[in-house]
Amino acid sequence: MLNFNYCNATRYVFGPGEHLNTGALLVPYATGRILLHYGGGSIIRSGLLERIRQSLRSAGIDFTELGGVKPNPSISLVRQGIELCRREHICLVLAVGGGSVIDSAKGIAVGVPNDGDVWELYAHKGSCPANPPLPVATVLTLPAAGSENSPNTVLTNEETGRKLGFKHMGLRPVLSIVDPTLFLTLPRSQMAYGACDMLCHIFERYFTSTPDTALSDSLAEATMRTIITQARLLNHNLQDITAWGQLALCGTLAHNDLLGVGREQSWACHALEHELSAVYDVPHGAGLAVVVPAYMQQVWPYSPGIFAQWATNVMGVTPDRNTGAVIQEGIARLRAWYRELGLPANMQELGIPEDADFAAMAQAACKVYGGGAAVPTLAGVHPLTAEEATEIYLAACV
Repeated sequence: MLNFNYCNATRYVFGPGEHLNTGALLVPYATGRILLHYGGGSIIRSGLLERIRQSLRSAGIDFTELGGVKPNPSISLVRQGIELCRREHICLVLAVGGGSVIDSAKGIAVGVPNDGDVWELYAHKGSCPANPPLPVATVLTLPAAGSENSPNTVLTNEETGRKLGFKHMGLRPVLSIVDPTLFLTLPRSQMAYGACDMLCHIFERYFTSTPDTALSDSLAEATMRTIITQARLLNHNLQDITAWGQLALCGTLAHNDLLGVGREQSWACHALEHELSAVYDVPHGAGLAVVVPAYMQQVWPYSPGIFAQWATNVMGVTPDRNTGAVIQEGIARLRAWYRELGLPANMQELGIPEDADFAAMAQAACKVYGGGAAVPTLAGVHPLTAEEATEIYLAACV
C-alpha cells in the first residue's frame, strides 16, 4: 500500500425528506448571498426548485439563480456564472441537480476568486489557483458521478471540442444532501448510466498493480456487488426507494476516493470516454459501457491476478478453470449486466461511426492524461500508448 493523505470535510445528510431542510442546513455556511444553480425541465416540473426556494427563504438566506446546465456541462455557462457571482457578491454556490450541475457549480466556484479564464485551470492539469474556491453545497437529484463528495469537476469546451477535468480539495462540497425521494421520477436510462459510471469509478481505482491493498480491495468489491444488485432491483422497479438509497450511497463511496487511498489509480477508461462525449456528446455512462469491456480485454494479461480476483469476488465466476477463462467469463458477465440495463454494446449502438477519427481521440486522451511525458501514456495496470488506445476504440466497434 502506498502512502496517502486523505481529508474529507463534506457534511453528508442522507434520508427521505431531507431536501426540505436545505435552508436550515445551509445557515452555517451562507454568510451572505448564495447562487442557486440548476439545470431545468424536471426540477421545475416536479416542484423541487420551488421547494428549495421556499426552504431558503424560510431560513432567511438571500439568493440569486442561474439555470440552464445541460449534460456534459459547458464552460460558456460557467463563465456566465462567474460574472454573475462577482457582480452579486456571492459567497457560496448551491448546486441542485446531478453531476453535471455540480461540476458546473464547482467550475464557477473556482473561477470567481481567481483572475484569468477558468478554462486554463482545466487545460493545464495539475495547475493550482492562486485563491481557494468559493464553498459549494449540493442537493443531489441523480446518483451517478459522485460529485457530491468529490474534489473533482469535468467541463466541456464547446468551442474547442475538449472535455477536461480539474481537481482541488477546496471543491469538496461543504454540505451534500442526498434524499432518495428525489430519484423516484428518474427514467430507467438515467439509472443505468449512473450505475455504470459508479462501477467505472471503482474500476479506475481497483485495477492496480499496487500490492498489500486487502482492505480497500474488499471495500471496493462489496461496493461493486451492491451497485450491480441494486441496479438490477431498480431495473425492475424504479419506485424502490430503498434500492435508490443504497445505490446513491454507492455512488458517493465510488468517487470520494476512500476506495482509492494507498493505491495507484488509472482513469484510462474515463480519459477515453471523455473524448467520445466531447466530440459526439454521448451520455457519459453509455460511453463507459462501450469502452470498459474493450479496455479490460486489452490490459488484463498484464495483471491477471487482480482481474481474476474481480471476476471471482464481484462477478461470481467459479474459479474452476484457468485464469484466462475465469477473467473472460467475468467480462462476459459484465457485458450481460450492461445489456440487461439497456446500455449500448458498441460504437454503432452509441451512434458513433466506425470511420470516426479514433487515432486523433486516442492521441488527445494520452496528451491530456499523460502527465507531460515525452511519449504520453494512459496510466493503469499497463500504460497505454496512443496506438493501444486506438486499438481499444476499434475493438469497441464490434
